[in-house]
Amino acid sequence: MKTDSIFYRLFQTAPGILLELAGRSATQAEAYRFRSVEIKQTAFRIDGVLLPIDTSLLQPIYFCEIQFQKDMQLYHRFFAEVFLYLSQHPKTADWQGIVIYPDRSLEPPKSKLFQELLDSAKVQRIYLNELGSISELPLGISIMQLIIEPEATAPVRARQLIARSQQETVAGVSSPVLIELIETIIVYKFIHLSREEIEAMLGLDNLKQTRVYQEALQEGQREVIESLLRARFGELDTALVAIVEPLLQLPPAEYMPLLLHRSREELIAQFTP
Repeated sequence: MKTDSIFYRLFQTAPGILLELAGRSATQAEAYRFRSVEIKQTAFRIDGVLLPIDTSLLQPIYFCEIQFQKDMQLYHRFFAEVFLYLSQHPKTADWQGIVIYPDRSLEPPKSKLFQELLDSAKVQRIYLNELGSISELPLGISIMQLIIEPEATAPVRARQLIARSQQETVAGVSSPVLIELIETIIVYKFIHLSREEIEAMLGLDNLKQTRVYQEALQEGQREVIESLLRARFGELDTALVAIVEPLLQLPPAEYMPLLLHRSREELIAQFTP
C-alpha cells in the first residue's frame, strides 16, 4: 500500500486527526494547514508539517514522519530536518515531533544520540497497533487505523466506519469526503478489485448515486485538490486553477499520487488542453 499518499491525504483533508494524535483538540484544526516544506539550500524536503496559518498566535509547529519500513537512519534524518527548519525559521514559537509506526518492530534501536529527545515531551512516537479498538477510537483516528487492519476484517471495519461517517464529523470534514478516504484505503488494500467491486463490497453503490452525495463530494474534493496544490506550490495562479477541474474527473486514488509527486510543470502539461 502507498502509505505515504494515504497518510498525506488523511492529514491534508483532516488535520484534526494529527492534532488528536498529539493530544490536542481536533477543533484547533481550522488554525492549521498540513503541507510539505522544502528547506532552502539543502537537499531536504519535510513531507509532513502542520503549520499555523496565523503565526502571530504563537502556536506550535508539528513535524510528522510516517515510517512503514525499517530505517536505521530515520532519527538522524528526522532531527536533522527539524533543526535545519528551525534554524531557518527562528521565530517559530514551539515545535512537536510525531513519528508514526504500524508497530514497535520498525523503530530503530535506542541511540544515545537522540534518546533524550525521544524521551522528552517534544517527540511522540505513535504505534498504530497499540492505539486501541477501532470501534472505540475517535472517528478520524479509527479511519487511520483502517490502514493496518488485516484484509480479512478490513471490509467489515470499513462498513462500520462508513456508517459512523454519516453520523459523526472530523473537524468539519464532510461525510462524503470521509467516505472517499475510507474507500481509497480499501482500494489500496485490494488492488486486484475494480472500483465497482469495492463499492459493492462497502455497500456504496446506491449511496454514491444520490445527488446530495455527489454534490457534497464534488465540493469536498475541490477543497482537497486546491489545498494540496497550495501546499506544494503556494497560492494558486491562473495555470494551477485551470487544472483543478480536470483533476476532479479522476478518483482520489489516481489524482493523489500525481499531486504528491509530479512537478508543477508536469501537472500543467498533463492537464492543460
